[in-house]
Amino acid sequence: MVGSGPAGLTFARVLHRHGHPVTLLERDPSPDARPPGGTLDLHEGLGQRALDKAGLLAGFHALARPEGQALRILDPDGTVLRDWRPHPDDQAHPEIDRGQLRDLLLGPLGVRWGRGVTGVVPGTRDGVLVRFADGREETFDLVVGADGAWSRVRPAVSPVTPHYTGVTFVETSLDDIDTRHPDLARLIGDGSVGVYGVNRGLVAQRNSGGHVKVYAQFRAPLDRHPDPAGVEAVRSGLLALFAGWAEPVLGLLRHGTAFVHRPSTSCPCATPGRTSPG
Repeated sequence: MVGSGPAGLTFARVLHRHGHPVTLLERDPSPDARPPGGTLDLHEGLGQRALDKAGLLAGFHALARPEGQALRILDPDGTVLRDWRPHPDDQAHPEIDRGQLRDLLLGPLGVRWGRGVTGVVPGTRDGVLVRFADGREETFDLVVGADGAWSRVRPAVSPVTPHYTGVTFVETSLDDIDTRHPDLARLIGDGSVGVYGVNRGLVAQRNSGGHVKVYAQFRAPLDRHPDPAGVEAVRSGLLALFAGWAEPVLGLLRHGTAFVHRPSTSCPCATPGRTSPG
């Protein structure tokens, strides 16, 4: 298994539960080498079903936040267009922090941390050959690519490559929001708030422990990215981009602690009439 994200770890836990040995290869040097990201909603019949197959559904419900399903949508002027709150027993798609989900999935699995994969060659005499960034090679009976959009496994079976969607996200975060920014805490509610204008939007999403992820999204050329001069330069640029929006909404950007540029990419379906190489 190449990649230790939610999909790869879930599949590995299903295999492990049924007695199949799994080797997990991950380029990160440790599970905490970088922030795990925001929160995920796992739906009944989809993510929750997969966790059930892995024997982890009870553990998920012990960590998940059903109240995180709440959703509020605003106009740029601050007008509330929708304010939906789940029922107390609603388990349709509760939220869970990615870090908590990762730790739940890791469990007894052994991961070879710091093993970046550069390529895969199927159909060799000894099995599937995996090439590593440090120059070493190793063969396996079966290799599953769960290494994301820029997968190093996918080229072995498909010519498809990711492309930029034309939309860029800039991520920031707020800590201890209920104590430090109670007005913003009320604006976000128990789950998430989305504010949408023409070709731009702001989304804030609660995580556990009073942590909030904020995403500014807008259409821009791929080479447009936050000014490397520093946090305040990025903040000023974003505030200019969202100029005229309601002041409480702009507070999501004014109080951000750091900014990370995340261009949105997607993998297109294979071209009609073409088949992937065996």
